[in-house]
Amino acid sequence: MSKAKEKEYDVILLDVMLPKADGFEVLQTVREFSEVPVIMLTAKGNDMDKILGLEYGADDYITKPFNILEVKARIKAILRRNSMRNRKSEEPKKQVIVAGTLKLDRDGRRVFVNEKEINLTAKEFDLLELLVCNPNKVYSREALLAYVWGNKAMDSGDVRTVDVHVRRLREKIEPSPSAPQFVHTKWGVGYYFAAK
Repeated sequence: MSKAKEKEYDVILLDVMLPKADGFEVLQTVREFSEVPVIMLTAKGNDMDKILGLEYGADDYITKPFNILEVKARIKAILRRNSMRNRKSEEPKKQVIVAGTLKLDRDGRRVFVNEKEINLTAKEFDLLELLVCNPNKVYSREALLAYVWGNKAMDSGDVRTVDVHVRRLREKIEPSPSAPQFVHTKWGVGYYFAAK
């Protein structure tokens, strides 16, 4: 707790079972002065412990025994989301973005192509917004799953969800879905929004 007060950390990996105080107490104290991402580690697979950790402000929860690669992947996902959130808060948020014939109204959550409003589902809009706000940046399916659908979707790891949403999005916004103008595929990597 004193280390967390002294220094700014990127992420804290916190065990629930500690010798002098449990991890939940430490988490509650840290949350009084910091928003640093916290991943809880525990030998208890009990749902109530997970719920308690998340209620106290943990960002993720990993049960022992675990694969170290999973821990690394979860840390990377949290750091990516955090850096994206920080970039977004630093930059003035453009509310209406125009890219060729496509217009995206972030406040109204509306999309227009050739001045005609296109009805998108919430996730289709979130997906398009992420891509439009980061033109020419290629996102892997896993990254899109983490950014748009969050940790629960990452746990299931079903990247086909992303493919289905991209296909539906293209059917709605592209003049010719098989030859997209906006949402492109980088074969073997992922998807990106082409900035003209």
